Amino acid sequence: MVARRSSRTQADSPAENVSGVLLPLPLKGAYDYRLKMENGAEPGAFVTVPLGNRTIIGVIWGEAEGGVEEAKLRAVSSILDAPPLNEVSRRFVDWVARYTLSWPGSVLRMVMSTPEALEPPKPMIAYARTTLDPEDAGLRMTPARRRVLSVLHDGPPRLAAELAREAGVTTGVVSGLTKAGVLEPIPMRKPTPPQPDPTTSGPTLSADQSAAAEALREAIASGGFDATLLDGVTGSGKTEVYFEAVAACLAAGKQVLVLLPEIAMSAQWFERFNERFGAPPAAWHSEVPRPQRRVVWRAVAEGKVKVVVGARSALFLPFADLGLIVVDEEHDGSYKQEDGVVYHARDMAVVRANLGAFPVVLASATPSLESLMNAEAGRYRHLRLPSRHGGASLPEIEIIDMRKHPPARGRWLSPRLDEALAKTLEAGEQVMLFLNRRGYAPLTLCRACGYRIACPRCTAWLVEHRLARRLECHHCGHAIRPPPQCPSCSAEDAMVACGPGVERVAEEVAAHFPEARLAVMASDTLRGPAAAAELVRLVEDHQLDILIGTQIMAKGHHFPQLTLVGVIDADLGLTGGDPRAGERTFQLLSQVAGRAGRAALKGRVLLQSYMPEHPVMQAMAAGDRTRFLAEERAGREASSLPPFGRLAALIVSGPSLALVEETARALARCAPRIEGITVLGPAPAPLATLRGRHRRRFLIKGGKEARLQTVLRDWLAAIKTPSNVRIKVDIDPYSFL
Repeated sequence: MVARRSSRTQADSPAENVSGVLLPLPLKGAYDYRLKMENGAEPGAFVTVPLGNRTIIGVIWGEAEGGVEEAKLRAVSSILDAPPLNEVSRRFVDWVARYTLSWPGSVLRMVMSTPEALEPPKPMIAYARTTLDPEDAGLRMTPARRRVLSVLHDGPPRLAAELAREAGVTTGVVSGLTKAGVLEPIPMRKPTPPQPDPTTSGPTLSADQSAAAEALREAIASGGFDATLLDGVTGSGKTEVYFEAVAACLAAGKQVLVLLPEIAMSAQWFERFNERFGAPPAAWHSEVPRPQRRVVWRAVAEGKVKVVVGARSALFLPFADLGLIVVDEEHDGSYKQEDGVVYHARDMAVVRANLGAFPVVLASATPSLESLMNAEAGRYRHLRLPSRHGGASLPEIEIIDMRKHPPARGRWLSPRLDEALAKTLEAGEQVMLFLNRRGYAPLTLCRACGYRIACPRCTAWLVEHRLARRLECHHCGHAIRPPPQCPSCSAEDAMVACGPGVERVAEEVAAHFPEARLAVMASDTLRGPAAAAELVRLVEDHQLDILIGTQIMAKGHHFPQLTLVGVIDADLGLTGGDPRAGERTFQLLSQVAGRAGRAALKGRVLLQSYMPEHPVMQAMAAGDRTRFLAEERAGREASSLPPFGRLAALIVSGPSLALVEETARALARCAPRIEGITVLGPAPAPLATLRGRHRRRFLIKGGKEARLQTVLRDWLAAIKTPSNVRIKVDIDPYSFL
């Protein structure tokens, strides 16, 4: 091993020219390297170092630990010309690693997600006309060359691609003229994009909004850490309130991060920001092209980008001077990262703000019980917006008991919802139908033998996507064409779709309302932000009458003509053993219901339910969030579930079932026996096989003050894990699959 991690002893004293370098790899800590450079490098500098027979980029993390023989130390190869990772960012990496029981290098890898940004941007070269005559240069003047010179005759220098495009030639023509001396290259600085202007005035705020905005401005002005829960009903104008905090932060010269749960589907949010501040923010999510990610990453590190709006991964961008984080829809489950380093972006945003000593705002119409309890305990400031902005009223919510008002055979909309839909369309208003299930049908089975088409790599059925003509696993992506006969009994034309997805609901609606203009809004029908923005525009311009979709249409959209929301299966999500099932369903239904009647027209919401007596349904019908939260709180407290206790999960997985079970049994034998700590398992996970890996699960429960990380760290150190078995640690689990 050419560079190994050092282990400090009492006799060790790190040499002055040796530093610890953290590498973006699943390693326990920094490796010691010798700095040959005359002036050394500051902590946080990005460097290249040898590791084995390759060269890798790392970060100088601090002093060397010592304990490595001088002869075995290798030298840092180079210091990169990139802004160093500041102390707060490095402390954040270490904190996340300790809390999630992840390798620090794995967390650093999230920070260094765009390594090409560490190279200085290539200079932009434009081309201008010289005084040299083409004939004196010995060039034969072709029509293509004449067109290039004509474009440049009176105009400014142009980039090669731009010049070639305007002249209708290839860049080779430009290159030839340059080599001949007829054109000269001129270095150009890339134009700086317009920055958001904090001095622009926003809309007139209500009294409640003004009071909340003033509290946020005071938090910015006071400096230091401050956590605020901005709790407002749907349509109350929470965005405009936290825009005031954004403006105050920008005026103070600081950077702002806004986290959104569905960043690629937030076209209206970007429009509102642009209108408010006169320039768009920088976007950071998986749909941003890699070249643009490179630009954004480096500009954030240099402090040139002032506002970033992104998904949870934006939290790990190397901000030069971050001064505010806003977590919109803070209750949303998509803030939980389930793969790789397992973390909750909302909770880590609070930590990041604490480490950086600046405010964080958590905004939601349906705050999580954890955040509400933090507000009740005084850890968060609680700002409330109890009414809709502009005089709009909350929609009327009705429960349709599907046992009394069942749909016709082969249909999924009850007669009452059908009738309401017809009246709404007749009035020239818009309808949203919600079903949180993608595709056409969740199950395909054989009528002859009962065979069900399952995923070969997961414990899950294949979902039919009729528009794409495929059966697909929503967990691993495995897809096949629908078979013409049963794979089990070979019966012809025996495979039938069971249950509805949004495509099947759309088929039913189109058949019964053929004149209505409708569209499906789901993550698999919208290919990227541009498609989502176009669909939103069609709804805003009333070029669509009915929007049918999943939860991505439940967040933040404002459609003034939308007055009816119908929920096809309101009970979906209430079963399955998830301790947060009731809370999640209440939040989702409240968000969906909040799309109705957001302007002058009165809104109405119909929830189809086979369990109308369920507390969630009763609370929705009564519009009584307080009662629901009281019941939810009592149930969680009685079971010592979060936020009244702590949970952690261990998921043992691997391609060999025998090895997975053997490892799980070994873990069970040395499970901690500590008062106040309960270990449940091992048991097959609900998804017992996922992406070809068998899975066994432990659940660890403890009191509010339990130090689960210490317990888990000691427990995992007691066994040796086979190389092809992985143990995933999930602190504060949100998924129980």
